[in-house]
Amino acid sequence: MSFTTPERVPPRLNRSQLFAPGVRPALFEKAAASQADVICLDLEDSVAPGDKPQARANVIQALKTVDFGTKSISVRINGLDTHYCYRDIVDIMEQGGERLDLIMIPKVGVAADVYAIDMLLTQIEAAVGRKKPVKLEVIIESVMGLNNIDAIAGSSKRLESLHFGSADYAASAGMRTTNIGGPNADYVVLTDKDSAGKRETHWSDLWHYSAFRMVAAARAHGLRPIDGPFGDYSDEAGFLAQSRRSAVMGCEGKWAIHPSQVALANQVFTPPADEVKRAEAILEAMKDGAQKGMGAVALNGRLIDLASIRQAEVIVRQMQLIRERTKG
Repeated sequence: MSFTTPERVPPRLNRSQLFAPGVRPALFEKAAASQADVICLDLEDSVAPGDKPQARANVIQALKTVDFGTKSISVRINGLDTHYCYRDIVDIMEQGGERLDLIMIPKVGVAADVYAIDMLLTQIEAAVGRKKPVKLEVIIESVMGLNNIDAIAGSSKRLESLHFGSADYAASAGMRTTNIGGPNADYVVLTDKDSAGKRETHWSDLWHYSAFRMVAAARAHGLRPIDGPFGDYSDEAGFLAQSRRSAVMGCEGKWAIHPSQVALANQVFTPPADEVKRAEAILEAMKDGAQKGMGAVALNGRLIDLASIRQAEVIVRQMQLIRERTKG
């Protein structure tokens, strides 16, 4: 392994991230009662310009009065290219109390975008004497953001996660699609003709490169990669398919833009029972091996070594977080 190793951010359960528009406070209690790991109170895309001030006030009130239990609470602010952004930060940080865990920055294009928000947070925390530092999560949803993703991923010690936003990315890249995640019927390849002259159509994943690039940058900087929205919330099978693909690539969770998607995301991003059992067995076998001075041991006819330990520790730690969340 390289002498330079990424320092992982502290673990935070992030299998499902449920969004609640700031303009609809009646949904806050419902979100709090859901099984989502993270609740994101949204001030950006789901709120019309004329409703921004009221949505901000609603969110501040919710941070002070709604019992969100052990869930992580995030607020998606408006973009740095708007005049709503600074007021989102100032009002929420000065008036919202200590409950807030995360600020989500949309449409991040360069590392300086994150630096600017970090600077504001640092000054306000010092001014109000905040005890718990607010962490950051950013959405990569433009060609500029994807091109600068490594610099963005290393831009702040507050940063915990990268998220991929397919809809705005598609607009930025000039892609001919209106899908929010999921496949496109025109993004296909044809096989050569077989002996009977028949050709097969194979669908491709037009989001693969962007999502994979995000995962690589996140992991290189010790951050959590989180997959973004799947727009057709009536398509359970489609959501599950994209979630499984994201999990295989290394994502730790996925957005839920509708409450029905929460249980699906939790299902996919909870390690299967057989994987957990094997991970626990690996750690136990390596513990026994270490006591005997062995660097590698066999388990059920397979070699396990230090790399196996690292993989197993991730799975076991995630299950600990899940058990802690669900026991109450």
